[in-house]
Amino acid sequence: MSNGSDQQSQTKKDSKAKTNKPSIVNIVNVAVAVIHYKDQYLLGFRDATQHQGNRYEFVGGKIEADESAAQALIREVAEETGILLDNNTIVKLGRLYHDYGDKQVSLQVYKIELTAEQYEQHRHCEQGLEGQALTWVSKLQLLAGEYHLPTANKTILEWLKLPSKIAISYPLAHFGTHTDAAAAWLQHHQEKLASESWVYIRLKDANSKHLTEQLITARPDILAILPNDNEQPLNGQGSLTANETEIGQRIVGKHLTHSTLMQCFNEVGSPTVLTQSLSKDHPLIVSCHDIASIMAANKLANMRIQQGLPPVIGTFVSPVLATQTHPDDTPLGWEAWSALAELADMPVIGLGGLEPAMLNQALQYGGISVAGISQFI
Repeated sequence: MSNGSDQQSQTKKDSKAKTNKPSIVNIVNVAVAVIHYKDQYLLGFRDATQHQGNRYEFVGGKIEADESAAQALIREVAEETGILLDNNTIVKLGRLYHDYGDKQVSLQVYKIELTAEQYEQHRHCEQGLEGQALTWVSKLQLLAGEYHLPTANKTILEWLKLPSKIAISYPLAHFGTHTDAAAAWLQHHQEKLASESWVYIRLKDANSKHLTEQLITARPDILAILPNDNEQPLNGQGSLTANETEIGQRIVGKHLTHSTLMQCFNEVGSPTVLTQSLSKDHPLIVSCHDIASIMAANKLANMRIQQGLPPVIGTFVSPVLATQTHPDDTPLGWEAWSALAELADMPVIGLGGLEPAMLNQALQYGGISVAGISQFI
């Protein structure tokens, strides 16, 4: 796949020099392969004599000086398991920098889904080509923490919770012709949201907390992303009701707009007071439109990992295509969108003029998920 024009390529090169990597000279660059077939994920087991031994791990290994991360990943997986990934779609999840004390690592993490034929060929293999134990585990077991992974992998598990499609609620103004716009909004979303979907509820209205609570109560199967400014209990009181405790368990993330994200850092890139007020109880999803916001998102993501806070689990990069809701915004197009996606240290979600059927296209261009309003509800 083409990475865009010469100008875009140069922009990517220039921008990579600005990424928020720790100032560590002796850092080990590692390619990590999150290999799966549907909801079955492949794990290896590290020998007790190895660094971070007696732990399960995703397959992967050191990136050599003459290799790209993807090339290293294909080579390492073949050497360790015999699985050949040359023709598989390799999707970047993100990059992680972790200091174990005795070793510093930079993990470039990719997700690869096997074909049914590949899975059948390898699913009964209990030992890798280097003698290491191999096992297939369910996504449910993996996310539940039933398999002890190295510390740096904690963020990867959070990334894996992202669905392939995210719905975004209609604004309340969309129902302005109804006698009771709030009631119409609630009924529409209650009836039209797909089963067990993730939905970013972005109401900009005094009734937003009340409507959010009503929707989540009426649809206990959905998981909600809420604006970061919605920090107080939904009922506006100082303590949580039993119902809100249950609702709180179904809030999977808080969202930062592009403008809020950029306010997190001053002109020299130092964190502002706003950064400290971001949700400490939920992961974050941020909105990015350009290189500057991607760099800010990377810096915020690294800071939260270093501080032991819930990570940045994704970024809406938009607009991919032209949209009816923002007709004056110039669309990025797939090539420029892909260039931005490559710079992000977290999973990228396509937004703007998309529909669910475009998921495969997003995967080909470096995204992990797609989102939208009218085509997703």
